[in-house]
Amino acid sequence: MTHVVVIGAYGSAGVAVADALADEPDVELTLVDNGDPGGGLCILRGCMPSKDVFSAAEHRYRARTDDRLAGDPPAVDLERTVARKDEHVSTFAEHRRATVDELAGRENVTFHHETAHFLDDHTVAVGEERVEADYVVVATGSTPNVPDIPGLDEVPYHTSADVLDATDLPDSGIVVGFGYVGVEMAPYLAEAGGMDVTVVEHDPRPLDEADDEFGDALLDIYREEFDIDVLTETTERSFAPTDDGVELTYERDGETGTVEADSLFLFTGRRPDVDALALENTSLEAEEGWVDATMHARDAERVFVVGDVNGREPILHVAKEQGHVAAENVLRHRDGESLREYENVHHHVMFSGLAVYPFARVGHSATSASDAGLDHVAVTREAASDGVFKTKDAARGLARLVVGTDGTVLGYQGLHYHADVMAKTMQVAVELGMDVRDLPDRAYHPTTPEILDGLFRDAKRELD
Repeated sequence: MTHVVVIGAYGSAGVAVADALADEPDVELTLVDNGDPGGGLCILRGCMPSKDVFSAAEHRYRARTDDRLAGDPPAVDLERTVARKDEHVSTFAEHRRATVDELAGRENVTFHHETAHFLDDHTVAVGEERVEADYVVVATGSTPNVPDIPGLDEVPYHTSADVLDATDLPDSGIVVGFGYVGVEMAPYLAEAGGMDVTVVEHDPRPLDEADDEFGDALLDIYREEFDIDVLTETTERSFAPTDDGVELTYERDGETGTVEADSLFLFTGRRPDVDALALENTSLEAEEGWVDATMHARDAERVFVVGDVNGREPILHVAKEQGHVAAENVLRHRDGESLREYENVHHHVMFSGLAVYPFARVGHSATSASDAGLDHVAVTREAASDGVFKTKDAARGLARLVVGTDGTVLGYQGLHYHADVMAKTMQVAVELGMDVRDLPDRAYHPTTPEILDGLFRDAKRELD
């Protein structure tokens, strides 16, 4: 019997490992998670609750910006918004716990609602119990990253989790961190709270994974649609408390400036949550490259690491897929077989612009295709060039299709209304390696996928 301990069984990656191994007749599973309530980051503090509260602000934005609607725009009732979110989160978490409970009801599976830490590379303390494992799978997720900026320890700040629970928002705020979390949270603060928002962006534009035109378009949307002041190419130097809130000293264009606000919002990413694992008792070091593409820990023969905690790609669908690969590789390692690497086609969706103007990228951008040395053509369409976006009063943004010179669809980027929905269609085209000349270019008229039709036609003309 092969004994596998999964630390972090309530999260998406951990439950995927457990579900994949539970039916193996010669595997004994010990599942450990001290979550209260259990459910994992996505369900409790991530993608699900954030989209719940964003939707309220989205509705206000649509009412506010549509000049065909008369009267003052409605206010977002934050108490009702948070209560609705909490209700939904409770249901989602209950479903996840029920899945783990069902697994724990099997003869070969035991669940401990406890903390766990390593005693050595294959021995785990689960509460007061000592568990000897053949394999340990770490799936403990991530925790907010707090940068080392002078004065930050002297001022209060809010994380994304705080925003999701906020039933009252200040009049003004400074946002530090403009990656996935900041891009999604900033317009919510501006729209739901009517807040004056100042964002610090280190680079010339946001959306690092996108071609430059998309980051520039997002800046325009945020500045013009949400009145957000984005300070690009700006670096935080220090923070200090004031009588009314917080002051940021920054450097921009070689000069020093300051900005004051009621509150500081820290959206500076997440780091692997390994603090409670006692890795000092093992040969493991949670540093860059500590987990390879097979989900196998580099320095511990019997440890696999999946999901956000491995620092490879902190996205829900990736965590699940990594969990399945890790479960397979535990068995492969046990049987002396070569391990399978996790291969993932780039597939990200960011709910920017309150999901009215979401960003999606599937496969290659034009930049990444060039960096990879791929012969390709790239075609671009503005949303405003398709009448359907005008009729839906959402005519901002653009889309781009990247195809190989042999016609193979290599990638899609969209920053426009319904780009999130179109990501699945483009995932099929990219992952199946379809030829753009074989793709139909006739969406039901008038629907927003017409922008894809235009891209397909433009690409075909370029190839011809």
